[in-house]
Amino acid sequence: MSSNTMLQKMLLILISFSVVTWMIFIISQNFTKLWSALNLSISVHYWNNSAKSLFPKTSLIPLKPLTETELRIKEIIEKLDQQIPPRPFTHVNTTTSATHSTATILNPRDTYCRGDQLDILLEVRDHLGKRKQYGGDFLRARMSSPALMAGASGKVMDFNNGTYLVSFTLFWEGQVSLSLLLIHPSEGASALWRARNQGYDKIIYKGKFVNGTSHVFTECGLTLNSSAELCEYLDDRDQEAFYCMKPQHMPCEALTYMTTRNREVSYLTEKENSLFHRSKVGVEMMKDRKHIDVTNCNKSEKIEEKCQVGMKPPVPGGYTLQGKWITTFCNQVQLDTIKINGCLKGKLIYLLGDSTLRQWIYYFPKVVKTLKFFDLHETGIFKKHLLLDAERHTQIQWKKHSYPFVTFQLYSLIDHDYIPREIDRLSGDKNTAIVITFGQHFRPFPIDIFIRRAIGVRKAIERLFLRSPTTKVIIKTENIREMHIETERFGDFHGYIHYLIMKDIFKDLNVGIIDAWDMTIAYGTDTIHPPDHVIGNQINMFLNYIC
Repeated sequence: MSSNTMLQKMLLILISFSVVTWMIFIISQNFTKLWSALNLSISVHYWNNSAKSLFPKTSLIPLKPLTETELRIKEIIEKLDQQIPPRPFTHVNTTTSATHSTATILNPRDTYCRGDQLDILLEVRDHLGKRKQYGGDFLRARMSSPALMAGASGKVMDFNNGTYLVSFTLFWEGQVSLSLLLIHPSEGASALWRARNQGYDKIIYKGKFVNGTSHVFTECGLTLNSSAELCEYLDDRDQEAFYCMKPQHMPCEALTYMTTRNREVSYLTEKENSLFHRSKVGVEMMKDRKHIDVTNCNKSEKIEEKCQVGMKPPVPGGYTLQGKWITTFCNQVQLDTIKINGCLKGKLIYLLGDSTLRQWIYYFPKVVKTLKFFDLHETGIFKKHLLLDAERHTQIQWKKHSYPFVTFQLYSLIDHDYIPREIDRLSGDKNTAIVITFGQHFRPFPIDIFIRRAIGVRKAIERLFLRSPTTKVIIKTENIREMHIETERFGDFHGYIHYLIMKDIFKDLNVGIIDAWDMTIAYGTDTIHPPDHVIGNQINMFLNYIC
């Protein structure tokens, strides 16, 4: 009897153990599915303050699905990732060599006619003389005649197999020099793309909080990886964000000034950094600098229609001759002082952007003597600038764009906002014109910051056109800058990516384009602030759009 009881107890224990084991198995399977579901639903907002990548995962709490803006950002980044794939290399000798590459003029002639297209086949090789099997080199093509103060950019087509077609349109007659620069090999371009998108910390922001006679500086940034209390400056609609460490005994609203400095950080390896030595940036690939002769051949120029907003400039969209910019896609008029005065009468002009647009407001009074600066009782070169001509009812205003704005100088945050918000404040009419440029200050930061701002600007313009379709909006692209500037932080490769993105985002919008990238290559001005004669020709193009 006792043995049967013992057997029953053992059987009961065995059955209980089996049931418990089975329940644990079922729960663990469901938990794995639940965990996967939670991971799939994580949002990708960049402004989470622990962000260290383009689309960081920071929480297991299910959030909203991706917004339209986030989906567009993701689409553009994926497209760029395909265009700039990883190009790891074991030795510098396997990277593109300007010396060993060959550039051959196709169907060469003793003389060419003005208006002809000249094509060059470029075959790139590495430093060992071996043909490369992929493209992606960052090249810059330019033709020029210094005696004629003439220049134009060339068009580069990448076949992604180590060969390129470089095309020049021969716009003027005379002796023409051809240049093809290897700015960075494909391995360098790939390294810059990866390094750019790895961190937000290349620039240190210091915010000055003011409360009466006391003030304190704290660290700020587009993201802050800190457990301390933060001041959050958020724009929920446009998904923009900025943060500062909250100072003790001061409210977040006390943030009044900002300054920046470079952080000593690099996401490039030592081997990758060697590709950006001064001697390896901007190396000529045309052996002995080819010269060709161009004659008129009795060819007549076709008369194009007047320049107007909505036109999309080709590449190249013009050329410089005797220092003047001549467009190729529309009939541009060279305006003298009298015509400029007439054009500006009754106009409200808003210049929104960086210091390359601030150059415009300094240039206007040199040409239109009746335009005078109005003192707004602000200080510093980054203050709002206002030009007035009360008799002709003309107003021209420049305002800097908001974060990211990079400068060692302390600048005021009063009356400081993102460009989309500035556009939203303008009622607009047929006598209102807005010029927008941004990009130089975005170069040290991951590309999603720039794309998000460009999308926000586009949406603001769309809202403006709903309430005032006659308002003229002009987009000025970035210009090229110093070739031997800090490449990882500020180099032109980043600017060229911005250039491609701007063309994509604004391609079907009824805006005017001033292609400063194309213009400054043509002029050969490798400086962030082009000289006055270039600024004057940019403004002449602008006036052709609005008058």
